[in-house]
Amino acid sequence: MPKPISAARRTSIAGLLTATSLVLALSGCATYDVTAPADARADAPAAEVAKKDTALAASEDGKAPRGAAGDDVDCRKAKCVALTFDAGPSENTDRLLDILKKEKVRATFFMLGENHVEKRPAGVKRIDAEGHELANHTWSHQILTEISPDAAKREMSRLQEAVRKITGKTPRLMRPPQGRTDETVSEISKDLGLAQVLWSVTAKDYQTNDSALITKRVLEQTERDGIILLHDIYRGTVPAVPGILKELKKRGYTLVTVSQLLSPAKPEPGMVYRP
Repeated sequence: MPKPISAARRTSIAGLLTATSLVLALSGCATYDVTAPADARADAPAAEVAKKDTALAASEDGKAPRGAAGDDVDCRKAKCVALTFDAGPSENTDRLLDILKKEKVRATFFMLGENHVEKRPAGVKRIDAEGHELANHTWSHQILTEISPDAAKREMSRLQEAVRKITGKTPRLMRPPQGRTDETVSEISKDLGLAQVLWSVTAKDYQTNDSALITKRVLEQTERDGIILLHDIYRGTVPAVPGILKELKKRGYTLVTVSQLLSPAKPEPGMVYRP
C-alpha cells in the first residue's frame, strides 16, 4: 500500500496558465499534487530525518567533509533559498560556474537538450564535477501540456538519457517549460522518476539584459524557502549573480540546491514542489 501523504503536503491545483501564476483547481479541472519545501521537510520519513541528523553530527565533529553532498546544510534551521538556472549550458555557463565556485555556492541546473546538452557535454560534466545539481528542462522546450503524452515523455526521457550518458547520473528533478503542468505530465514525471520544481522568484531575465534590474527583482522577491529562477543563457544574468549572492548572504540566506532545500525529504517523483 502506498505511504499516505498528509494534508499539509497535498493541495490540488489546476494546470498553470502562465509561467508565473498558479490557478486553483475548479470543478471539472484535472488536478495534481503540490507541496511547499517546508511542508516536505516536515513530513519527511523518520528514517530520512535520522539519516540527515547523523550526517550533520558527523560533519560538525569533523568526521565528514563539510559541504559534502550538502550534509552540513540544515534548512530546517538555516534561512535557505534555492538558486536555479534554466535552459543551459550555454557560452555563459563557465563564467557562472567560476562565480559560484568562488562564492562556494551550489545551484540546480535545469538543462535543455537540443543545442545545449548535446552541444556542450563538457559544460554538463563541469556542472556535475563542481557539485551542482543536474536537472531536466526537457529536450527542446516544448510546452508539455500542449503535446501528446508520448511526445511529452520523449521530451523528458531524451534529456534524462543524454545526461546519464555524459555523467553517469540521471536527474531526479524536472522543471516544465513555462511552468505548465497538469495531471498527465505529473503521471509521466512519476513514471520517469522525476519530481517537478516550480519557483517563487523570477527576474524575468528573458525580457531584459539590465543586470541591475535583474538583481533588484530577485532581491525584492526572495524570502526564506524560496526558489529563484534565472537563466544562464541570457547576457545580463550572469553579471548580476555576484551582487545577488553578496546581498542575499548579507541578509542571512544560505544558498542551496533544490534537493538541499527539501532535505531531509527526498524529491518525490510526480510531486510538484512550489514555495
